[in-house]
Amino acid sequence: MTAPSLADLTRTFARIGCLSFGGPAAQIALMHRVVLDEKNWVPEPDYLRALSFCMLLPGPEAMQLATWIGWRLHRVTGGLIAGGLFVLPGAIVVLLLSLIYAALGQVALVAALFTGVQAAVIAIVIEALMRVSKRALKSREASLIALAAFLGLFALDLPFPLIILTAGLWGFFRTAGSSTPAPAPPAALARSIRAGLVWGAIWLVPLALLVLAAPQRLAEIGIFFAKLAVLTFGGAYAVLAWMAQEVVEEKAWLTPRQMIDGLGLAETTPGPLILVNEFVGYLAAHQTGGWPLGLAGAAVALWMTFIPSFLFIFAGAPFIDRLTHMPRLSGATAAITAAVVGVIANLSLWFALHVLFASVPQASRGPLHLTWPDPTSLRPLPALVAAFAAWALLLRRWNLGIVLGLSAVASATAAVL
Repeated sequence: MTAPSLADLTRTFARIGCLSFGGPAAQIALMHRVVLDEKNWVPEPDYLRALSFCMLLPGPEAMQLATWIGWRLHRVTGGLIAGGLFVLPGAIVVLLLSLIYAALGQVALVAALFTGVQAAVIAIVIEALMRVSKRALKSREASLIALAAFLGLFALDLPFPLIILTAGLWGFFRTAGSSTPAPAPPAALARSIRAGLVWGAIWLVPLALLVLAAPQRLAEIGIFFAKLAVLTFGGAYAVLAWMAQEVVEEKAWLTPRQMIDGLGLAETTPGPLILVNEFVGYLAAHQTGGWPLGLAGAAVALWMTFIPSFLFIFAGAPFIDRLTHMPRLSGATAAITAAVVGVIANLSLWFALHVLFASVPQASRGPLHLTWPDPTSLRPLPALVAAFAAWALLLRRWNLGIVLGLSAVASATAAVL
């Protein structure tokens, strides 16, 4: 196999970045088709081992896999090109949509369009739940882990990181076998440590400067998304419930409706779904400083979210063969994946309640903290649009963009009439 030129790598990943709709499964399949089937740049076994490694990491696995492909072909320069171009087109689109949303989101017609998108998001998240369930719940133990994760979040209001950590430790200690790989060559270990230190500084030095000298809101955004970056196991859907809880209920940066709108925007754009972080960062900063601070908030959210992925790949890629043969690490990953099913189930219910009902009060009794809707506050139009989206996506397998567009148009038309 012959490595491509940097120009060819750039053209290829610019194309992939513009076409990477449909979530990580579709994005990983797209890269397989282009990089392996069309270009023959990477052997299949190496690609699959790298994918397994990326799924062990926090953060967007498809973007990390793109970074690994670039690193494999042209080391750090190639990794920056491939990973950066995988994210850049979607980031530009999300930023433009965030600017429009902040300026026009309260206009009646625009609000009606987003109501349709919100309703369709319910079906999208349920589809993700079904997809992950098929892959993750292959045993009674996995199903019980998923149920426990759901109850921990929905009924007990436990922190998302605690759920993921507990599941990982359970899977680690329940799996037999050694988790100690063969020692790495000293030169490879030294390069890995150097990469970790350099990229750790690139990630965290700006955060320190934000804390010391930036407006308080930017510092808060930086700290929040830096913390989020190391806890995003299992893909974007897994962390959205915790992020929504924090930015809506704890920090009051966004309303529930804005949070759901942000997910809808991210669903319609190329790139990782975690680009919703950019939308959140923009609106959170826009609250206190208008669009100039909003732009800074979006940039901070992007930096804190995606720089760690470069850190993990550049520091860990030389050891992929060793790490992916650690049985206990695989056991921890399987348990975390099962817990993610429960996390996504909680996210699905959270979205559905806030879109379909105008009043969603909370009730607490002892350790229980339940969110349940007022049945008399059911919103008929979103319910009908959600039913249509579920039929179109789950039963008829329509294109996601078409379903989102029709849902928005139907909602806006009903509002005008």
